[in-house]
Amino acid sequence: MEQGIRFPSPKLKTQTPWNAGKMVGAKRALKEKHVWAIRFWLAHEGRIRDRALFDLALDSKLRGCDLVTLRIGDIVTSGQIRSRAMIVQQKTKRPVQFEITETTRESVRAWLEHRGGSLQDFIFPSRLSAKAHLGTRQYARLLDEWVEAVGLIPANMGRIPCAGQKSR
Repeated sequence: MEQGIRFPSPKLKTQTPWNAGKMVGAKRALKEKHVWAIRFWLAHEGRIRDRALFDLALDSKLRGCDLVTLRIGDIVTSGQIRSRAMIVQQKTKRPVQFEITETTRESVRAWLEHRGGSLQDFIFPSRLSAKAHLGTRQYARLLDEWVEAVGLIPANMGRIPCAGQKSR
């Protein structure tokens, strides 16, 4: 064997993995008592839009990207908020039907009366442009804020509130 050739050492690198100490896998869903605490906090703070957004997220269990792109026409017919709605998910391209509970209809009705708009407008518009919708990052920041407001740690909670359970 030649003297000039060196082979790499079989020792493993001691570099720390990117996810060391972080929670991996599915995150916890909100419990019913936390859902009601967030609803109470949003009502107490007078945050009409956020309450409608939270309630609609609970009822629909949609991903953030689908939730923020909902249009008024998706949930309103003849001036009334529907009891059921159907949209096509962006990720799966499959239609999803969901029930809109009375609590959610009331909060969305209050938001739409305050907001106004036509059937083609987004339910939750961007603050930068009326033609654009609320961003998914902004929705994630809002969700973290709501979770933190009731004393929970946002990093431990999932992005879809109450996935797998229904709270009325």
